[in-house]
Parts: sequence; C-alpha cells; structure tokens
Amino acid sequence: MGGMVVAPQVPAVEAGVRVLKAGGNAFDAAVTASFVQMIADPQMCGVAGFGVAGTAGSKVTADMWADIVIEQDWTGYGYHLKGAPNDIGYTSIMTPGTVAGMAAVLERFGTISWADALQPAIDLAEAGVVVTPELWRLWNTPAGMLYMSMIPRLQVTDACRKIFFNSEGRTWNPGERMYNPDYAATLRRLAEAGPQDFYTGQIAALMAEDLEANGSFITADDLAAYRPEIFDPIVIDYRGYRVVTNPPAGGGVCVAQILKIVEHEDIAALGHNTVDYIELVAYAMKAAYHDWYAYVGDSRFAEVPVEWLTSQERADEWYGRIKQRDQFSVPRYPESPNTTNITVVDDAGNCIAMTHSLGSSSGVVTPGLGFTYNNIMNTANPVPGFPNSIAPGKSRITGMCPTVVHRDGEPVLVLGAPGGTRIITGVTQVILNVLDHNMSPVEAVSAPRFDCQSNILDAEARIPSWVRDELGQRGFDMFPSIAPYGPFALVQAITRNPETGKLSGGADPRSGGAVMQS
Repeated sequence: MGGMVVAPQVPAVEAGVRVLKAGGNAFDAAVTASFVQMIADPQMCGVAGFGVAGTAGSKVTADMWADIVIEQDWTGYGYHLKGAPNDIGYTSIMTPGTVAGMAAVLERFGTISWADALQPAIDLAEAGVVVTPELWRLWNTPAGMLYMSMIPRLQVTDACRKIFFNSEGRTWNPGERMYNPDYAATLRRLAEAGPQDFYTGQIAALMAEDLEANGSFITADDLAAYRPEIFDPIVIDYRGYRVVTNPPAGGGVCVAQILKIVEHEDIAALGHNTVDYIELVAYAMKAAYHDWYAYVGDSRFAEVPVEWLTSQERADEWYGRIKQRDQFSVPRYPESPNTTNITVVDDAGNCIAMTHSLGSSSGVVTPGLGFTYNNIMNTANPVPGFPNSIAPGKSRITGMCPTVVHRDGEPVLVLGAPGGTRIITGVTQVILNVLDHNMSPVEAVSAPRFDCQSNILDAEARIPSWVRDELGQRGFDMFPSIAPYGPFALVQAITRNPETGKLSGGADPRSGGAVMQS
C-alpha cells in the first residue's frame, strides 16, 4: 500500500517520501524530514532545539528570577519576567537535546546512515530556502496571542539578523530565496563527524565558547554530559482502543486523563461541538490541566503519580465533580506554539510521530554556525518549590504528546502537533473526532476546535455564536475569538485501516502542510 508522510512543511514531506520510496522505513523518513524542517522552518525547530529533552544549564539557580516574575501567560505559553531574560537572549537557552534524540531514533530503529539522513537538509541549506507565506507571516505577525513578536527575536544577535533580514533591513518576502551557508556547513560537519560532535567536538567547542562568553547558563561540561533518556510510554484503554502516548515531562498524561474522563459518556450521541459536548470535554480538559500543573514535572526530579493520574479512580472523581458543576481553579504554573511535527507510517506498519521545537527561538546565533538556539527556559517555573520549578539539569513540562492508537494490536491512528500547551487539546480532539465521531483524518484535523486550560474557553468562530453564548451562560469565561481558524495546534494525523493497510492523512489547514504517499 505504500507509506505516508504528513507535516506542516512541504519540502520535509517530500524528503520523507523520497526516503520511503528508496526503501527506508518510517524512522529513516522521520529523521530525514525533521532535519529538512530545521532548514525550511528555522524558528520552529533546529539542531539547538529540545523536543521534550532540553535541560537547564548547570549555572541556573532555583530562585534566580523569583523576584522579577510578572505573570504566567493566560494561554499556557510560559512565564513573563521583567526584561524577559527567560525568553530572549543567551539566558533563555536550555541544553539542546534534538541532535542526540534524532541520532538515538536512527540508531535504534533506522536502516540508513546518519550522513544520508542529513544530506537532504544540507542540499536545501546550500540551495537556499524559498520563503513561504507561512514563514513570512511568522516573522511579521504582531505579538497578538504571543507576548513578543518574532521581529525583536530575530534582532537579538548580529549573526541572527544577517540571516533573516536582507540588505534593505526587511525580512525576506514570500517567493524570495534565503541562503544560510553556515547552517549547511554545520550540518556537513555533523554528517561527517557524527552527532557527538555537537556535544564534545568542534561544533560543541564553538558553541561553548560563545555561550559561556555571553552569560548563558550552559557550559562545555553540560554539553559533554548530555544524554537522551528513554522512558516507557503511557498506555491506556479508551473504548476498546489502546492509546500510547508520551510520559512526563510530556503532555501525554493530560491526553490520557481527558480521554478517561469523557469515556464516562457516549459523546458521539451528544453531537459534535454541541453545547453539552463542549461543556463535558472542556471541563475534562480543565481537570487534566489542574493535575498537570499540580503534579507533573521532570520525573527525574519529582515524584509524578502517573498511575493515579491516569487511573479509573481519578477519572471517576473528576467526572463526578464535573457533573455536579463543581467549580475548581487550575494552579497555572507551561510552551511556545513555534514547534513542528512529522508523522510517518510505512508500508510495514511502522509508525512514528515526532515533535521537536525551538520554543519561540532565543534569537541567539553563534557566529559561523547558522542556527538559532531554543529559548525554552521561558516555560520553566521561575517560582521555587513546584514540580516544574527551575533546577540544574532539569527539563520542563511540555505540551508535546505524539500519540499512536491501536485496535486489536494494529495501529489505526498516528498523530502529533506543534502548538505549545494547546497541543494537548488539539491532539485529544482529533482522537475524539476519529474514534467517536468517525471522521476521516482530513475532517478530524479541520473541524472547528476549542481549548480550555483554565476557566477561559477559547473557541473558533466556526463554532456558532449561540453555542458559545450558551457556554458562557454555563459558567465559562468565553474568549472573544473572531478567527474561523484560530491559533490552535497544527495536528498532523494518519489513519490506517488495520485490515487492508490503507492509509489516509490530514495536514492541519490552520497553516501550510502536506500529505504525500510513497
């Protein structure tokens, strides 16, 4: 039947499909496509990104920002501090984990070489990226839902400004070609010397010198000591399906809790996006976020009660409170939508959803290397004493939740998304759309969506005004959205018929994307 690749960037999808056509498997295609994403969408992801694996540098201290906290963003984006030291510049960077993570995937499950996986990205970097309307909008959209627009980020360092602005001082326009030979050279070095060069070799030395000279919390020893860690996934049963999702510090525990709560009712009978349906699912979202912020952190630093959080007992308790319309608050203590995802299924049934990110990008580019570092210190809690509080070597919670759904031992749905903490609600709704509402993947990712992480319910304008008005009367604080396709997670989904192996894909229409079959 062939394989399938779904992602927000067309060049990445094409690169993945070429790998499948050449006989590579889903993991080969995903890693290859991910490096192409880093070139095609350089603020969404990159070699200095983090996936769920970035860790705070050894120079951080628990209370270093406690006295400059302004607020936590209402969307769940992160924490706003005076002067934004956690959001832009050298102090916003966590130790990058992406390169090590990609190498681990290829080593454990791949069939092609590391050098071959990087070659399409090298070719694209050398040929120059044709700027898409989506990339231009990302650079030039005012702050809006985000606390800071992209333009100030792109001007943090001279090396960054030289890449993303032309000689006239403007960002590159759609259709223009943006060249980044330094990034191409960095990838060539990685291809030849291997992934460890990023942590202990020539690239690492250049990174460490720049980072330490400019006040970063990351040292050469932090880079050298970095290792990806492998954890068992969260597995739950949902209406006879086996749902496999990522563990803390990822968002999979939230997905699992929402599903276990709504399983108490025949939600298909409620009708898709009716008042009763949205009320139940939104309260289930709110309950899951309550527990996420209250109990979840890097499991190497905090005891996270995953079994209890995903238990029937906890789901029953929350469902009872929701049906009684018990009012509860969410202890908000969370991630940028500037992330990306690649979803691949091959003709043997191998599946992977891989989500990786730069956060919103720190704006830091080490001269000569060509890539931007992450800024994911902005989602570590600056207030000491909580599961997600800052500590040396500690990761922070993330909404990333790549998920695979099985039926009778066969994969039937594979999905993931960029979109910060809204990844959780986007992925969950697409799961419900497919499993409960029998939607195709195109219908499932395109359907009107809502998000509820506190008492604020944000719903796209395609959900009728009378439905939103009634939800407001039932106690939600309705966000006055006028967008028919709002700033929600960009879910990339593939369904697979377990009997025939036939694949269908859906790329979220809220931004550019593509579905292609090998």
